[in-house]
Amino acid sequence: MSYKLFIPGPIEVSAKTYQAMTTPVVGHRSADFVALYQSVQPSLQKLFYTQDPVYLSTSSAWGVMEGSLRNLSRKKVLNCCSGAFSDKWHDVAKRCGKDAKALKYEWGTPLDPEDIRKELATGEYDVITFIHNETSTGTMNPIEEIMEVVREFPEVISVVDTVSSFSAVPIKKDELGVDVMLTGSQKALALPPGLSLISVSERALKRSEELPDRGYYFDFQEFQKNHAKGMTPSTPVIPLIYALRSKLEDIEAEGLENRYARHEKLNDMVHTWMDKHGLELLPPREFASKSLSCVKNLKEWDLPQLNKLLKEQHNCVIDGGYGKLKGQTFRISNMGDETEETMQELLNNLDKVIAQLG
Repeated sequence: MSYKLFIPGPIEVSAKTYQAMTTPVVGHRSADFVALYQSVQPSLQKLFYTQDPVYLSTSSAWGVMEGSLRNLSRKKVLNCCSGAFSDKWHDVAKRCGKDAKALKYEWGTPLDPEDIRKELATGEYDVITFIHNETSTGTMNPIEEIMEVVREFPEVISVVDTVSSFSAVPIKKDELGVDVMLTGSQKALALPPGLSLISVSERALKRSEELPDRGYYFDFQEFQKNHAKGMTPSTPVIPLIYALRSKLEDIEAEGLENRYARHEKLNDMVHTWMDKHGLELLPPREFASKSLSCVKNLKEWDLPQLNKLLKEQHNCVIDGGYGKLKGQTFRISNMGDETEETMQELLNNLDKVIAQLG
């Protein structure tokens, strides 16, 4: 039985996108693949707001998140931690044998640029990681203010996870001075999981040359060497690249500004529904995500039962909270291809189910 996903990822995939994935596979060292790879680059660079190449990695975003640490840190990493995924990045740094410190915040609390300035001013760090839009808490960190601070420390390479904000809001990589910007296919791009995108600055590439233990699969040097030939280092997930090309066509047809405005409007619809029920977001509203809403379960609804009824009666599901917030919050996605009609249908269905819960 199929049902519609309003969780923060993977999200609903369109019939057009699925159809694109049925395009016959070509050899990944063929001229046909080179043409496919090169055809998506201009649109990807436009979405990343960058002149740098955009590499395609057959992995979840965690692959390139780990790979970035292996490519860039020879001294110490500052991991800014304010949710499940940013906390995990610190764990990954330690598992990679990197000297790392976690700058910790309560989940749902946005990062404070002044705290980051104090840490970087010690001179201990050569890499900083942070998540732009912490998916577990629905918190959008102030990337402009953070990067203004990071730019004061030219020896520090920035690595930014934009997994659940990419293409939902503008993130101007080159203008902000972000060295490594990465995302995944299964969030706002509305593609199936399994593909990650990563854009790397020249200075980050230069840094990676100096590290002898950066591995192979996520080696920036291998990505760049193959990118120059219109290829990927290892066998890529070709059906997903066809799907990516199709999605980039959709985004071009809609227009970036229209896409951003649509995500904001749908996000506002969820907030209006939330206000109607006397509910609150987990983060301060001025730091709320534009692609999903993490809502406090102030009414103490039985979230597993709520989702069971949604699934059985309306063929859709939301998320019942992540990690230590499970049951205490619920998350509703408005990213990807959703429209006012689809979001209103979900919210109406939620009202019906809530009435049954009593």
